[in-house]
Amino acid sequence: MTNMEVELARETRSGEKPEEKWVHDSSVDHRGRAPLRASTGVWKAALFIIAIEFSERLSYFGLSTNLIVYLTRVLKEETKTAAKNVNYWVGVTTVMPLLGGLVADAYLGRFSTVIASTLIYLAGLGLLTMSRFVPELKPSDGSLRVHETVFFVAMYLISAGTGGHKPALESFGADQFDDDHAGERIKKMSFFNWWNFGLCSGLLLGVTAIVYVQDHVGWGAADVILTAVMAASLLVFCHGRPYYRYRVPEGSPLTPLLQVLVAAFRKRHLPLPADPAELHEAPRTSQKRPLCHTGKLRFLDRAALVEGVPETKWVEVSPWRLATVTQVEETKLVVGMLPIWVGTLAFGLCVAQASTFFIKQSLVMDRRLGSFVVPPATIFALAAVGMVVAVVVYEKLLVPTLRAATGNERGITILRRIGIGMAFSVVAMAVAAVVETERRARATTAPMSAFWLAPQYMILGIGDGFALVGLQEYFYDQVPDSMRSLGIAFYLSVIGASNFISGLLITVVDRVTTRLGKGWFDKDLNKSRLDYFYWLLAAIGAANLVVYVYLASRYTYKNVQKRVASASGDDDDDDLEKK
Repeated sequence: MTNMEVELARETRSGEKPEEKWVHDSSVDHRGRAPLRASTGVWKAALFIIAIEFSERLSYFGLSTNLIVYLTRVLKEETKTAAKNVNYWVGVTTVMPLLGGLVADAYLGRFSTVIASTLIYLAGLGLLTMSRFVPELKPSDGSLRVHETVFFVAMYLISAGTGGHKPALESFGADQFDDDHAGERIKKMSFFNWWNFGLCSGLLLGVTAIVYVQDHVGWGAADVILTAVMAASLLVFCHGRPYYRYRVPEGSPLTPLLQVLVAAFRKRHLPLPADPAELHEAPRTSQKRPLCHTGKLRFLDRAALVEGVPETKWVEVSPWRLATVTQVEETKLVVGMLPIWVGTLAFGLCVAQASTFFIKQSLVMDRRLGSFVVPPATIFALAAVGMVVAVVVYEKLLVPTLRAATGNERGITILRRIGIGMAFSVVAMAVAAVVETERRARATTAPMSAFWLAPQYMILGIGDGFALVGLQEYFYDQVPDSMRSLGIAFYLSVIGASNFISGLLITVVDRVTTRLGKGWFDKDLNKSRLDYFYWLLAAIGAANLVVYVYLASRYTYKNVQKRVASASGDDDDDDLEKK
């Protein structure tokens, strides 16, 4: 008998529920066995994971928020060119997780992907440090081109590292909570809130302490600190290895989706049965959570039509001709996400301005706080403060109240939470436009205090606390179980695609307004019309919000039929959970 079988026999004799002792969600411990619930996962494992996320966000925001300052001051780029380069770098950094998520889900596994991507990240930080200390690579009038080349190679190595790090780490953290256990499922809903609390802590330190070192000590000194912190956090992450729950990769999660599409197309002329129970479903196993049939996208149901093949022989039928109801529903989930993904791009457009034009505004404003001059990128910390406030208030006040009022475990649905955040982003752009108009009016007399930017940063940060956290939870929760790293990548790709669109929008607006006689983007910020650009973004966001509300009202959430092991040990068969 195996160790687990011996333990199960002992539990049976003692009356202890096996569901409470072991985790049966297809995860394994570091030795490849079924995990013990008491010694693995949940917060004891998640804290190690949040720690390395803290250091990664420290590095990312320490570099990204001051990037436009570096490009304009050190590399001597024009403001609009620097803004586009920042948008493109952030875009690549947040689109790369699509590849990283696929590798994590299909081949390496999430733990191994985090290790590999962190090493790539460290290589980028190391090269960035060398570009500040190696004489041949340091920026100077004679070797600015060499330094620029090495600098961008290092930055895009960091992008590649982030591409594997972000989707694998966040989904690995959420994997530490068992969806089939009522107590752990509630804790998972809090995980994304506290994950973002840790994220914002790294952000705050990055845009204050690290930016201060960059501006007052040196860029090289800051790079040394970031490299050392990242290396130390990797050691901490590895130390938590015995406490983690792991998911074994089972090949490309995209293949079953393609099989459903091919099977549905092959049987496109067959009539659909009136009773969905006639559609094919595989025998229930503990390794895969079955999904309930939904009435959306019914043409895909043809993939589960049995063509004169006895049900007992289903295993002999090619998966490219016959799919299960669960596979069909997983495909519907992915297809149904596309409109939501597109509907949140306008929100990402607003977020993109915080690390570009908002910071550039602070450069020409009065940043004195008594005798201390606040670094321009440090103003970005106000967005993190707003996000922390929103997360804490939502988690500690709103969720308990709304949970009691609505009966929903989350308090409100995920898409409503996202919509609230999107509304805040529209308000933030309108406030930014008003502040910029006032700043330009005062520019010829006395510079306006940079702390007038606080309202737009705070409002945008509050919006992030609703929308960004909601997007993370939505894309992790609603994708098929085998695609959860890719799910986090889908969320990040919203921000990435929005940054590309922002760069494109700047180019188009600049060309159109220049042809009309007065461009909105000038080398001199006081001659630019950022206020008009912010009003344009507010209008785009408001119009998009109307479309989003319509899409969200028609969305069908994932329906999982599963066995739920409660915290008390009770076992409820065939409990239908609407996510």
